Amino acid sequence: QVQLVESGGGLVQAGGSLRLSCAASGRTFSRAATAWFRQAPGKEREFVAGVSASGGNAYFADSVQARFTISRDNAKNTVYLQMNSLKPEDTAVYYCAAGVSVYGSRSFRSWDYWGQGTQVTVSS
Repeated sequence: QVQLVESGGGLVQAGGSLRLSCAASGRTFSRAATAWFRQAPGKEREFVAGVSASGGNAYFADSVQARFTISRDNAKNTVYLQMNSLKPEDTAVYYCAAGVSVYGSRSFRSWDYWGQGTQVTVSS
């Protein structure tokens, strides 16, 4: 089992930055890949970025490539999403997810564990 708690969301102007954090607990976390997804009102949950269990490999959605970075500190059981050059279309609830043997998947249906989400709002 893995428990995930997101933090760091808020209101920011277009062009600004935010860093989201995902604090994890549970024995499975060290073996689990983690990812960030987001969901805007009326839209399906979409993949944003993922990182391997070791933190050595990552992949991104095309829409955030070169603007967002993902990292994890396994000593602190925390995953981060650094978001730069934010755009109004980045506005959504952002969710942290984890799963074993799912690294590389961009489908929310593949991931086993989820946090409660944190709201990110980007004003124009």
